[in-house]
Amino acid sequence: MTLYNLGSINIDLVYRVPHLPGPGETLAALSLSKGLGGKGANMSVAAARAAARVVHIGAVGEDGRWTVERLTEYGVDTRFIAYAAEPTGHAVIAVDDAGENSILLHPGANHALSETEIARALEAATPDDVFLFQNETSLQREAAQKASALGLRIAYAAAPFDAGAVRAVLPLLDLLILNEVEAAQLAEATGQSVDTLPVRDIVVTLGARGCRWINTDAGQQHDIPAIKVTPVDTTGAGDTFTGYLLAGLDRGMPMEQALRMATKAGAIMVTRQGTADVIPDLKDLQDFDGL
Repeated sequence: MTLYNLGSINIDLVYRVPHLPGPGETLAALSLSKGLGGKGANMSVAAARAAARVVHIGAVGEDGRWTVERLTEYGVDTRFIAYAAEPTGHAVIAVDDAGENSILLHPGANHALSETEIARALEAATPDDVFLFQNETSLQREAAQKASALGLRIAYAAAPFDAGAVRAVLPLLDLLILNEVEAAQLAEATGQSVDTLPVRDIVVTLGARGCRWINTDAGQQHDIPAIKVTPVDTTGAGDTFTGYLLAGLDRGMPMEQALRMATKAGAIMVTRQGTADVIPDLKDLQDFDGL
């Protein structure tokens, strides 16, 4: 099976700071690093490192050719990454000593992909495959509709959160992944609790408390506890979780087993500083003594 991921590709500029800046504050950074990022790229790298076959659908500018090369090095199929006139998307990320972050995004080429390019990428897709997307690209609903019409299972990470974007794709979804804050925002926007949404499987990440899997067909909830670690940088942890979850399901794991693997990968990720370039692989999970 193949995971087709419509996802952002960003150049991450990560500034280590003594604390996250407040309104009007000028703050000197302690260090600066540059690397591959974007929620979509992070998810593709995580799924590939978890042994899934991943086809990334996205766009970069001429300044982002190195990001495509990096994705290829990590085992991602990059044949359907387009080159746009716009510059590559980028993120300015501030990370404090507690590992918390503040992120400023510029979409750039992530919003330049065409429906024709998406359709071309999905030409070889079959009903055995999975389509994954999030909110850092354009054409999310159009792409999800195309994938759904082809019979793919549709998975959606509802971040960065946008109530209108979520409502537009809810009828197409088989799997919805969101964090606790996003779940509360969605409940407020729709006027209904998350466990009553018309999506069969819903996963709500709960930070240091783990995650909750809601199966609406059975009307059941299952909580998966977190693994206690000392966080260094929480950037990309949710994306790592999502990529590993989809890879586990792609390998035929039951949902609970895939969630436990994803939880372990996310726990390792928060102990590392960086984004796509430091996402753990399966050997890291085997060597990790957190379980």
